[in-house]
Amino acid sequence: MNIKKFEVGPLFENCYAIYDENAKQAIIIDPGDEPDLMLDFLKENDLNVKYIICTHGHFDHIGAVKEIKEETGALILLHEKDLEIYRKSPEVAVQLFGIAIDPQPEPDRLIQDGENIKFNDAILQIIHTPGHSPGSICIYMNGNLFTGDTLFAGSVGRTDILGGSMKELLDSLKKISSLPGETVVFPGHGPKTKLEIEIKTNPFYHEVV
Repeated sequence: MNIKKFEVGPLFENCYAIYDENAKQAIIIDPGDEPDLMLDFLKENDLNVKYIICTHGHFDHIGAVKEIKEETGALILLHEKDLEIYRKSPEVAVQLFGIAIDPQPEPDRLIQDGENIKFNDAILQIIHTPGHSPGSICIYMNGNLFTGDTLFAGSVGRTDILGGSMKELLDSLKKISSLPGETVVFPGHGPKTKLEIEIKTNPFYHEVV
């Protein structure tokens, strides 16, 4: 299984393609902007997209869902508690950042904590990690953790926006700290890191008891 990162949009959001080059299948995580980057990559590698998984519903993580869905027919997956944020994202993007995005298609399925998604020989475990938003999730697969805006290298996602909660975010950090320390963290913004490094050095982990 391979992982390809795309840094897209004015907020430099990380979108990821998890792909099996033998089976010619892919999953797209958080297509936030610049859909042509992803679509060109998929075409060049002859990949069919099975799922589009949104770690949460904020506009910078979902802005290209519509285009990817239309071109690939992939199923859109989102945690049920972020559905309203997802639906209102175009309005919020304009009001807070002056950025215009299209209304996005309704999710094909609402996912829940502890759900396992089979992708060829891999299992993607959905971990509900509220705090940045009520329905934020992390996705664990084969020693890799896609954290959206729950955990960054040296920081965390902001909690001063609608639905945010620092208490819930700290509880979520504690929850994912039970994963193996060597887990590679692929965040929604910034460089990748390792979970053990964040537990030791991230100032927000110092608040977790």
